[in-house]
Amino acid sequence: MIENLDSLEINFDTEGLWVLNITLAIIMFGVALGIKIEDFKRLFQKPKILLTGITSQFILLPLVTFIFIKLVNPMPSIALGMMMVAACPGGNISNFMTQMAKGNAALSVSLTAFATLVSLVMTPFNLQFYGNLYAPTAEILQRVELNPWTLVKLVSLILGIPLILGMWVRQRKPIWANKLSKILKPVSLIIFMLFIIIAFYDNFDIFINYIHYVLILVIAHNILALLTGFYAAKIMKLSRRNQKTLAIETGIQNSGLGLLLIFSFFHGLGGMALLVAAWAIWDIFSGLALATYWSKK
Repeated sequence: MIENLDSLEINFDTEGLWVLNITLAIIMFGVALGIKIEDFKRLFQKPKILLTGITSQFILLPLVTFIFIKLVNPMPSIALGMMMVAACPGGNISNFMTQMAKGNAALSVSLTAFATLVSLVMTPFNLQFYGNLYAPTAEILQRVELNPWTLVKLVSLILGIPLILGMWVRQRKPIWANKLSKILKPVSLIIFMLFIIIAFYDNFDIFINYIHYVLILVIAHNILALLTGFYAAKIMKLSRRNQKTLAIETGIQNSGLGLLLIFSFFHGLGGMALLVAAWAIWDIFSGLALATYWSKK
C-alpha cells in the first residue's frame, strides 16, 4: 500500500485552490498591516540578528532537513514534502506564538516580513537545489517539469504583493490599518484551518490509510526545525528572548504556501500533500505548546 503514495494524487478542486490562494494573500496582507518601514531599519541596525534569522530559516533548516532525509530515507514524495516545508518562510502565526512565549514580538514580525521577501528567491532555489541533489526526488522534479520562474511568480503574487500593499496601507493610513489588521488576522486564520479540515474530509480515506507513515517524520522534523532556530541564536549569543523568537520563526513554517505549491505544480502528489497537511496541523499544536511552556518559565 505504501508504494502507491509516490504516484497517488490527492484531489482538490479549482475553487478550493482559489480559496487557498486568496486566504494566504489576505493573511500576508493582514501581517503587513502591522509592519512599518522603521521595523526594517531596526533589523539592519542589528545585522547579527537579521543574518542569524535568515541563515537559520533558509540555509541551516534546508541543510538539516536534507541530512535528516539521507539518514531516514523516506519515500521520494514524502522526502520532497519535507524539502518543501524547509524551503518555505516562517508561518504568519509565529508572531502570535512569539508574543505568547514572551519572545521578541517586534523582531518576529520584522523577520516574518523580511523572510517573506527573501523567500521569493530562496524558496524556489532551495526546493530545486536540494530536490535535484537527492536522486529519488530529482526524478519527481523531472517528471513534473517544474519551472523555477513560474514558481517565483506564484510566490511573489501570494506573498510579495500583499506584503508591499499592506506596508503601503500602514504607512498611509496607520489607524485604519490597525483596525483592519485586528479583523483580518483571526478571520483569515480561521478560513485557513477550515481549508485544512475540508481537505482532510474530502480525502478522508487517504489520510486514514497513510497518515501514520508521515506523522512521526513530521514531529521529528518539526522538533529539528525548532532546535535549529534556538541553537543558531544561542551559538550567536543572542538574548534568551531572541533565542525563543528564532526557534519559533524557524520551527513554524508557512505550510499553507507549501500546500498551494503542491496543488499548483505537483497535482496534489500523495506523499508531499499528506506530509505538508500534517505539518500544517502539527506545528500549530507544537508551537502553542512550546509558547505556553515558555510563557510560564
